[in-house]
Amino acid sequence: MDIVNQLVLVAASLLFLSILASVPSRRLGLPLLFVFLALGMLAGEEGPGEIQFNDYETAYLVGSVALGIILFDGGLSTRASTFRVGLRPALSLATVGVLITAATTGWVSTLLLDLNWLQGLLLGSIVASTDAAAVFGLLHDQGLKLKERVSATLEIESGANDPMAIFLTVAFVELIESGSTGLDLTVLVVLVQQLGIGLVLGYAGGIALSWLVNRVPLAASLYPLLALAGALVIFAGTLNLQGSGFLAVYIAGVVIANRPLQAHISIRRFHDGLAWLAQIVMFLMLGLLVTPSALLPVAAHALFISLALIFLARPLAVYLCLLPFRFPAREQLFVGWVGLRGAVPIILALFPLLAGLPYAHVYFNVAFFVVLVSLILQGWTLAPLARRLRLEIPYVPGWNRRLELDLPGHDELELVAYVQGESSPVIGRPISSLPLPEGSSVAGLIRRHQLVRDLDSETLAVGDQLLFLVRSEEAETLDRLMTSDKVPDRLRDVNFYGEFILQGDAKLGALAGAYGIPVPPQVSDLTLDEFFRTSFRKHPVVGDRLSIGQLQLIVREMTGDRVERVGLKFFE
Repeated sequence: MDIVNQLVLVAASLLFLSILASVPSRRLGLPLLFVFLALGMLAGEEGPGEIQFNDYETAYLVGSVALGIILFDGGLSTRASTFRVGLRPALSLATVGVLITAATTGWVSTLLLDLNWLQGLLLGSIVASTDAAAVFGLLHDQGLKLKERVSATLEIESGANDPMAIFLTVAFVELIESGSTGLDLTVLVVLVQQLGIGLVLGYAGGIALSWLVNRVPLAASLYPLLALAGALVIFAGTLNLQGSGFLAVYIAGVVIANRPLQAHISIRRFHDGLAWLAQIVMFLMLGLLVTPSALLPVAAHALFISLALIFLARPLAVYLCLLPFRFPAREQLFVGWVGLRGAVPIILALFPLLAGLPYAHVYFNVAFFVVLVSLILQGWTLAPLARRLRLEIPYVPGWNRRLELDLPGHDELELVAYVQGESSPVIGRPISSLPLPEGSSVAGLIRRHQLVRDLDSETLAVGDQLLFLVRSEEAETLDRLMTSDKVPDRLRDVNFYGEFILQGDAKLGALAGAYGIPVPPQVSDLTLDEFFRTSFRKHPVVGDRLSIGQLQLIVREMTGDRVERVGLKFFE
């Protein structure tokens, strides 16, 4: 019993330290995943903790279940609206992009290490998938919101590229294990089978699970557990039917997230916390598993492979995959840099160890080193690069307190509270004069710990707590009204979009004529909406810019693919 108690104490302490370490790491811009990994290494056999852990089968089991949970949470966070601009480029990156990355990195590996071409492709496949979820965590922590075309592409790619990397790794492990020296059509057949079964079972499982959640009467706290159990059944069931369980569980999450679902808020919150727990456990465990001294013999070669992956393989894959979609150069550059590696390469590096392949420890150590370099080099530079490339759009982080209301038969509603400071933009204004977004209303005013009843006659003062009931899609508009003093100068609407607002149906020729700017006859009759949709392959997004002479047009508001409002700025 003493051993069990000690194990519980050690595990709880590591979890406790990991959570606390997130505070300073966010201030430094350091990727949290690197912190978790470093803590695991410190607790390992060559660190102060001196914990010996080399159970690869347990690591694979825990890692696979953790990945399934993380992918399901990623699906729950994916809205169908992101498919409008991100689906096709993301699928291209998640399939062809992974192949190009694996092939290029594998080629470099064969030149540096004593590997044949199949072994090189195996190593390339192990490190081919990205962890864009970590990217969004970094950007969110630093108050950044990316243009939708970039964020949607990365978001969908992050959930869809793991199955391809897993399939390639398994395929090459089996080929090497069987003594094969070449590829045949069997690999393509298995790929189609894996992805096809995963897609079908994931979609069907998502529909069935959402139907079940809506029909079964349970205590409110049991619905998140029902969703978790259902996701794991879909994950494991698909694997047992020779399909891609990772793709299936992600697709199931996407389906559930975009269907009417009771208790959806509690389900989403529960799985968001569970996904964090899965990431912490997985990275701590992988940190325990590695032997730091074993990294030194492969450090030079692994560093070169890491740099080849970051500066050659990923940019090449992004350029070729996004070429048909005419992504602006700035966006291509950023997507190419967002090749952040996470837990998946380390988990995949366990496959050769479990199969007992030659060079298995080399694969593992190189993959671990690649992840470390990626987290440090790319993780620390993502936010500055996004700002440098002007890919952020005005965004008001949550300086307020909010509570999502799960009311049956209603749209998503939130109860939002704003505490008025001395620099608040609405101090001294009558509550009745606030230009609230459509569908929102004042729910109450708390002043000096007392609820004020007659709101119409009150003006706002420092220290007041003003409560609103607002639809979730209008919450950011309300944030802008109530907290605009906290928005960085570069992201204030007047600085980002310009002082003038134009309607999307305004004629380009009329606008150019008013400022004496010549435009080609073939575009003069286009509306601003048509001009943007023509220039951005029918899918413009908020923040897209076009220049006409000394004028700069910026998409300010969208409805679907239609440009509703455009900001106008003058070049200095």
